Amino acid sequence: MRVFITGASGWIGTALTKDLIAAGHEVVGLARSDASATRIRHLGASAVLGDMQDHDLIVSEASQADATVHLAFTLDFDAFDETIDNEVALLQKIGDALSGSGKAFVAASGTPILEGRVSTEADHLDPAGPAGARARTAKAVDRLADRGIRSVLVRLPRSVHGEADRNGLIASLVGLDRQLGTAAYVGDGQNRWPAVHISDAARLFLLAVEKAPAGSVLHAVGEEGVAMRQVAEVISAKTGLPATAVDPEQLGVFGALLGGDQPSSSSLTRGLVGWEPSGPTLLDDLEAGFYTS
Repeated sequence: MRVFITGASGWIGTALTKDLIAAGHEVVGLARSDASATRIRHLGASAVLGDMQDHDLIVSEASQADATVHLAFTLDFDAFDETIDNEVALLQKIGDALSGSGKAFVAASGTPILEGRVSTEADHLDPAGPAGARARTAKAVDRLADRGIRSVLVRLPRSVHGEADRNGLIASLVGLDRQLGTAAYVGDGQNRWPAVHISDAARLFLLAVEKAPAGSVLHAVGEEGVAMRQVAEVISAKTGLPATAVDPEQLGVFGALLGGDQPSSSSLTRGLVGWEPSGPTLLDDLEAGFYTS
């Protein structure tokens, strides 16, 4: 298949591009800069220059491809609503162009946060919750299935971890810990984050492209929930910072995310597409020093 990827030079996009090429697929990646285009070409893929504002270009590439994977997202809290508006408008145009084609369209989202219980693929994102800001995007992707498009939503946990991760939430948390002078957790630290290794996440996107049915919601969850106090204690051991409970107000945008209990299951995903995560755990990668060296 010819697969078009937005965000092909990013953390997940790079891993997925490698897996797709290894599986015999042709990959075309959207690149925002010459440097990103060079990285994509070094992976063995083709690159086209553009960004998420270039709707005509993206629709054209999606129309030429057999499958599209949408991973690009600009995390700008000052322009978050505008970013979502742009993304939803783009998805409408893609729906118009691909309607009735049966082509695959796979997009990333986040696992739901449901205090008091483990979230599943059957649960909906809460638009008002910390992980629900992209609920409008998720709904727009889901509606594509009603238009004869094999749309699939892959929900990612809070941590997609691995050796080269420099911009994910765990890397950001370690950076914040260094600023605060403590390996922080909230309350008793027994609240949990779901997690997945980058290799397992990329493999699930590959399965989504190749075989997931239209309208599928998949959870890229390798570990249902890792206690944040355990995370803080390993960060403490690796950095020498004390592990202490902090007021979530000190954590800014991290406050709600770090303090919430948000375990998530991938049982339905494993049964649907035969995905079995096998990569290192989050604590394994922290113990290896990938986030603290």
